[in-house]
Amino acid sequence: MAVFAEVDGGLECRFMGEVVHIAPWGPDALRVRARPGAVLVPPHVDALLPVDGQTATIEIGQSRATITRGRLMAEIALTDRYGADIKREAVIRFLRADTGEELLAETRSHFAGPRTRNFKAIASGSWRLEQQFKAYEGESLWGMGQPQHGAMDLKGVSTTLLQQNAHAVIPFVVSSRGYGMLWNNPATGKAEFARNVTRWTADATGVLDYWITAGDSPAQIVRAYADATGHSPDIPDWVTGFWQCKLRYRTQDELMGVAREYKRRGLPLSCIVIDFFAWTRQGEWQFDPNDWPDPEGMVAELADMGIEVVVSIWPTVSASSRYYREMTERGLLLSTERGVPVVIPFPDKDPFGPGFFTYLDTFNPEARAFHWDLVKRNYVDRGIRHFWLDACEPEMRPAHPEHVRTVLGNGAEMLCAYPLLHEEAYRKGLTEAGVPDGALLCRSAWAGSQRHGVILWSGDVWSDWNWFRAQIPAGLHAGLSGMGWWTTDIGGFYDGHGGSEAFRELLVRWFEFGVFSPICRLHGFRVPDDVPPPAPGEPVTYGQDTFNIFTNTGGSNEVWSFGKRVEDVLVQLLALRERLRPYLTEAFAHYARTGDPVMAPLFYHFPDQPDLYDRGDAYMLGPDLLVAPVLEPGALARQVALPDSEAWVHAWTGAVYPGGSMPEIEAEWGRPPVFIREGRAGALRPLFAGHTT
Repeated sequence: MAVFAEVDGGLECRFMGEVVHIAPWGPDALRVRARPGAVLVPPHVDALLPVDGQTATIEIGQSRATITRGRLMAEIALTDRYGADIKREAVIRFLRADTGEELLAETRSHFAGPRTRNFKAIASGSWRLEQQFKAYEGESLWGMGQPQHGAMDLKGVSTTLLQQNAHAVIPFVVSSRGYGMLWNNPATGKAEFARNVTRWTADATGVLDYWITAGDSPAQIVRAYADATGHSPDIPDWVTGFWQCKLRYRTQDELMGVAREYKRRGLPLSCIVIDFFAWTRQGEWQFDPNDWPDPEGMVAELADMGIEVVVSIWPTVSASSRYYREMTERGLLLSTERGVPVVIPFPDKDPFGPGFFTYLDTFNPEARAFHWDLVKRNYVDRGIRHFWLDACEPEMRPAHPEHVRTVLGNGAEMLCAYPLLHEEAYRKGLTEAGVPDGALLCRSAWAGSQRHGVILWSGDVWSDWNWFRAQIPAGLHAGLSGMGWWTTDIGGFYDGHGGSEAFRELLVRWFEFGVFSPICRLHGFRVPDDVPPPAPGEPVTYGQDTFNIFTNTGGSNEVWSFGKRVEDVLVQLLALRERLRPYLTEAFAHYARTGDPVMAPLFYHFPDQPDLYDRGDAYMLGPDLLVAPVLEPGALARQVALPDSEAWVHAWTGAVYPGGSMPEIEAEWGRPPVFIREGRAGALRPLFAGHTT
């Protein structure tokens, strides 16, 4: 029997009890699927959009076959392995079709084994999978969602494929060698970009599935990924404005008091956010009428002030909720493989302390429909159009995905895709309810989430300089993974004390970064106002058990909450953000059309400068603004490495600096180093005029 054949428009290889199928999937892209046995099974969740009418050039020989789609060629060669446990295998490598240059190739970590595609049986039809590729000297890698390790170049980084708070997994990587690869597998696992080997691991899966594309620049590669997984919609106008948020506004009166104060002070405010515990119990998905007696009236008054409202909804379900029994009996909840069917301890709105909860099984279409019906009746029909989909990893403590049971199978096979389906349900429901432009603020995302208009934020990060510095690479990797709608908690989430001078400095620098971020949102779990600030070098304390404060309310977190000096700076920055909004609107529209991230690494716009590959301390906001946040305490200046292109104009002073230079730039509070491409200075410098500190 022939080893190679043309099947369904693609190249198929059947060898040593394994079937491999490589199909054209985009202008310069191929999709690879493989598994032991004779039949390829469809994926549980597919990040890739379907394609029609794809053709490829296929050439078949005795021991080698190729498939070519545009600039990308895949070769499958039957290879002998001397001294190996399994001496022959079909090895795949990818080349530029026009030059023959090798882009990526499978390898073994040891000549004896395991094989390049190693399936270790778990049960019938399920395997632990390792896929190994060569490592290349001088290769740089970017993407993979939203990590918090602070590294810009992923070479040498090992990262878990497990959705967690602040660690969003989008398994798409861009290489300086001219390829991009999507690991189209929702299983938990690891991605290891070591010096000696690149290894992808799925803890449990029924099929190997990945997509690869070739391009002449990072922009071409990211655009191809957006075409393959879906483009973002156009952003609603209000989203580019300022978002006010804290943990938490407890009542309707408290929230409205803050909104009215912004209005009284004449400060711009596009959105105010109702954080968690506005509900009755987790899993009932409705306002607590004791605290929120008139949502319709609240929404109407805020609308009159030009303010949108966003409401936090978790997918958690308490055993005390009114729907728990029904949802359990209908199989609408995540369960466990053994023992008590709970996955996270957390408090609820009762006097008994932390309870034990599980989650909506978003892999079950019936569960998604049940949940959305309640959300529509209890929120959308009462005027709420925008939602904060918190804890949608789903967050589990401890994080043992192999102990979770979904309607489609074991959690280790698919939990990475939980946020994608959760977000899809909301986007579909809002569209059908006549609210297609409803905003979704989400703590996690997977490949393709951008097509649902998701704002990814960087999770519950700490209020310190190390975490602040990590936010810039986090946002840049997210953008290269398709998530152009991105934000962070200005000031950090944990351990910020509004009365601390050290925190106030951090807050100002973080606010500067927020103003020059895609989405500008002030949030945090602040230490209560009546707790004295810590002495220098002393740890932060909340004054009592943090669970009690966490579920009640933290300290004040409005722009006037941190002293007059800070307030004056933040007010000026808010005015600047308002002036930047038309520029940002253009950048978001361009992102929707192309996939080019609004916040991008310098090398994305200057791909011929390898010295920029590892720069994670500055970035481009849109095509024309270079932003270099102040990242050290006490600093009133910093050096900025300007790309070697046209000259750059300092936004605040108008001074012109040559491309390729590294000037030392003064940076007093409220004036972080920002540069404009010389050719655009005439249009953009007026936005900075009149700014005082």
